[in-house]
Amino acid sequence: MESLVRHFRSSLFITLLGLAAAYYWAKLPGLAMVSILALMEISLSFDNAVVNATVLKHMDIRWQRRFLTWGMVVAVFGVRFLFPILIVSVVTGHGLGEVAVMALQAPEEYSRHLETSHTEISAFGGMYLLLVFLSFLFQRDKSLHWLVWLERRLAGLGKLESIEMVLALGALLAAQHFLARELRLDALIAGLAGIILYVLVKSISDLFNDPESVQTSVHRAGFVSFMYLELLDLSFSLDGVIGAFAVTRDVVVILLGLTIGALFVRSLTIFLVRKRTLEEYRYLEHGAHYAIGALAVLMLVDMSMPVPELATGLVGMGFILLSLWSSVRYRRRNGTA
Repeated sequence: MESLVRHFRSSLFITLLGLAAAYYWAKLPGLAMVSILALMEISLSFDNAVVNATVLKHMDIRWQRRFLTWGMVVAVFGVRFLFPILIVSVVTGHGLGEVAVMALQAPEEYSRHLETSHTEISAFGGMYLLLVFLSFLFQRDKSLHWLVWLERRLAGLGKLESIEMVLALGALLAAQHFLARELRLDALIAGLAGIILYVLVKSISDLFNDPESVQTSVHRAGFVSFMYLELLDLSFSLDGVIGAFAVTRDVVVILLGLTIGALFVRSLTIFLVRKRTLEEYRYLEHGAHYAIGALAVLMLVDMSMPVPELATGLVGMGFILLSLWSSVRYRRRNGTA
């Protein structure tokens, strides 16, 4: 219990500050809305924490600390505040400063502009997450399988050059077919942007992690992994930022609630790494990646058919719990429980 409190001490402190700020800003209604948003963010991002932990466990302690400190600045002000403002700025043609003022003084108009970009946001985030899932599924050197009957066959298909890219592009073309004609080009461009970004980050990561590369260094590899985690967080959070406007239109309240939730998710990530939970529960990483795949598919479906955010969270949590149950059964069968 003491260890648990120590790991989440900073999160608890920020939570108290955030709740105090919420009460100061909007009294009891603001306090209630911030609490709801924080709980939503935590419950819907558990799969994100598990996937983050799989990357973070390969980073040195210095970069782990930076993920929890600098990464929070990027996650809160970059992903959950500046990025939506950038989207609205591009859509409306207004300057970033004008949109920031709009977010604070005319939140109804701001949220309306953000929601009109929903198709492009879903295409971008959906394609990035789909490639994360497919790349995991088609790993040729993956020896540990959860759904053995399926994963062994798919690992064999991984010998085909760029099979995950072919499938991702096929999914994008299929998804945009159900859109109105005037939306198809924008969806394709956004989806291709997600693909390009994934390929770029993956290529740089492979370069820095190549032991024969003269340019390889722990610092560079740590930085690339750090950026990869932030992009994952971006893709996970896009729909959550938009969905938060269903709870409240107050941008300050949204920012406070998502900040508290994001910090808890990061603390949970560090906890999973330090306690070696991924090693103890061997299929947890698989469950998280299947949750990512499900989220990617639902984001692509959401381009043309509304999908409740609660549904995406429940599906992701379902895969996590199933993989956890499978891990516990394995430990009991092999006498390691």
